[in-house]
Amino acid sequence: MAVTLRLRRVGKKKQPYYRIVAADSRMPTDGRFLENLGTYNTHTDPATVVLKDERVREWLSKGAEISDTVRSILRRRGFFKK
Repeated sequence: MAVTLRLRRVGKKKQPYYRIVAADSRMPTDGRFLENLGTYNTHTDPATVVLKDERVREWLSKGAEISDTVRSILRRRGFFKK
């Protein structure tokens, strides 16, 4: 089972709010997921990111892949510099 850290869209129509989740790569984007790792809100200026850093590091140590969007969010937040 390949695990991917990716975004899951929630919220109302035309008001997206995203959850950063660990999900099986075979599941659909808004389908089942293994664990909720944080949130990403694009409606605030600047965009708000809330993460469970320890859990993200644990999934990465287990070999989870990161989607391009989540990688850019983590990079902007300075996650990889720690």
